[in-house]
Amino acid sequence: MAFDGVTIAAVAAELKKEIVGGRLTKIAQPESDELLLTIKQPDGQKRLFLSAEASLPLAYLTETNKPSPMTAPNFCMLLRKHLQNGRITAISQPELERILHIEVEHLDELGDLRRKTLVIEIMGKHSNIIFCDEDWKIIDSIKRVSAAVSSVREVLPGKPYFVPQTQEKQDILTIDYSGLRDVLAAKPQPLFKAIYGSFTGISPILAQELCYRARLDGEQPTAALTETDYQSLFTVIKAFVQDLKAERFTPCIAYTGSRPVEFAALPLTMYESGQDHTEDCPSISGLLERFYAEKNALSRIRQKSADLRRIVQTALERNIKKYDLQLRQMKDTEKRETYRIYGELLNTYGYSAEPGAKSLEALNYYTDETVTIPLDPTLSATENAKKYFDRYGKLKRTYEALSELTKEVKTEIDHLESISASLDIALMEEDLVEIKEELIESGYIRRKGGSKKAKITSKPFHYISSDGFHMYVGKNNYQNDELTFKLATGNDWWFHAKKIPGSHVIVKASGAGELPDRTFEEAARLAAYYSKGRDQEKVEIDYVQKKQIKKPNGAKPGFVVYYTNYSMAIDSDISRIQKLGD
Repeated sequence: MAFDGVTIAAVAAELKKEIVGGRLTKIAQPESDELLLTIKQPDGQKRLFLSAEASLPLAYLTETNKPSPMTAPNFCMLLRKHLQNGRITAISQPELERILHIEVEHLDELGDLRRKTLVIEIMGKHSNIIFCDEDWKIIDSIKRVSAAVSSVREVLPGKPYFVPQTQEKQDILTIDYSGLRDVLAAKPQPLFKAIYGSFTGISPILAQELCYRARLDGEQPTAALTETDYQSLFTVIKAFVQDLKAERFTPCIAYTGSRPVEFAALPLTMYESGQDHTEDCPSISGLLERFYAEKNALSRIRQKSADLRRIVQTALERNIKKYDLQLRQMKDTEKRETYRIYGELLNTYGYSAEPGAKSLEALNYYTDETVTIPLDPTLSATENAKKYFDRYGKLKRTYEALSELTKEVKTEIDHLESISASLDIALMEEDLVEIKEELIESGYIRRKGGSKKAKITSKPFHYISSDGFHMYVGKNNYQNDELTFKLATGNDWWFHAKKIPGSHVIVKASGAGELPDRTFEEAARLAAYYSKGRDQEKVEIDYVQKKQIKKPNGAKPGFVVYYTNYSMAIDSDISRIQKLGD
């Protein structure tokens, strides 16, 4: 799923049709490395989302608005100063580079017409949004890059803008037959790797597709290609280039079974057999938003939850170390009963021990076996017995104390792992508020002086089964308790991954008798998906009616007990379960 040069070409073609000639009526910067541009057109307003986020750079049209910070960042204010109410005059892409140029015409303070260019570089960790003047001098950028950060190119106000040439790649739009042959023959590697490693803008999946269209094995080495193979490949590339130049794009998503595996701006014919198939999308922006919106949200929430994750992980590691030490100490107390028996046997048979003896053989009347009792030759039998009773007493007290301590620490570990699971399924910033509140009330975070308890707006996930039953999933321990002990009634059904941290899932029975088997399976899939075991092939799920669920006094949030239940092993595929609004 590469955001390659061909995908950028499709985005550029769509933007030419949709926003060229429009006026920039609003410029927002929702995140430190994102822009949301609102463009007014005769047929309505358009929103262009641009992201230079290192792990997920994007550019597409969207209907979704995003809240902006109360105080606009400096880069946003600069763009508003220069480009507010400016007219977009052109959209372009240099060759097949992963770069978009948005040219804007505006009036300066003196009323003179000026032209500026917003450059969007979609290049992984080097992604950036750069604002340039008519002479391609950098006015500013969403990420400033100094010489200390990059020796290849500085991105700072006043510096000239240029595209760094870090790879010697050819332009597939202008390649001829002999050039293709020479370039590929010079690379002794699998054919598809030689293609995407030699030409700008071609991703591995497109390279594989070109090989497939030419009826060639992409894994075969270039040295094995015949003249006929090169001719077949060139014919396919020529048709491919004609589609690019004519801007004939057919965005599609490739599926294996029901699972989306790839996307491209052109047809992926290699996914049209067996369980594989493709679905066309009406626009490249719709495809990208569909594919990346959730991934982008997860990437953002991961960043915002980093501090909470660090607190939980540190506490978890500390408690696990403590627990391991306590278990080792518990193991050392295993001989306590042996010492007690030695003491009792010495009190019973000690009269037969000779003075200065180093051991005594005696019949263990608990097992009818003869045991050899080590003795301190400097002590009498009675004194040796007392010594063993003292050891027994000390180990017994240690065992009793450790039994309570290990139970407490294990409970704390389970609690922290459940919080970690809650962080894994958090989708929005408000989901983190309740988790932070739980950490505060558990003593892991200190509440700032005078601050009140945070307002909770996060709600459980809400699904509806294929048979029409409402299913609710807790996002954290507080929500788990609320669902199980407030929302659910006695005959509702409760689901949870067996012995794995995860969410409580409640199915409202709504006065019905037995739930359909399909509803049981869908609720179990939700419990599997919203657990730490979601990546396993199968997850064992316990389910029982809510009336069987109890909460012990003083138990941690989300902790319950039950003494009878049903179980099933099921996968975590919830793609076909309908999700309702929160």
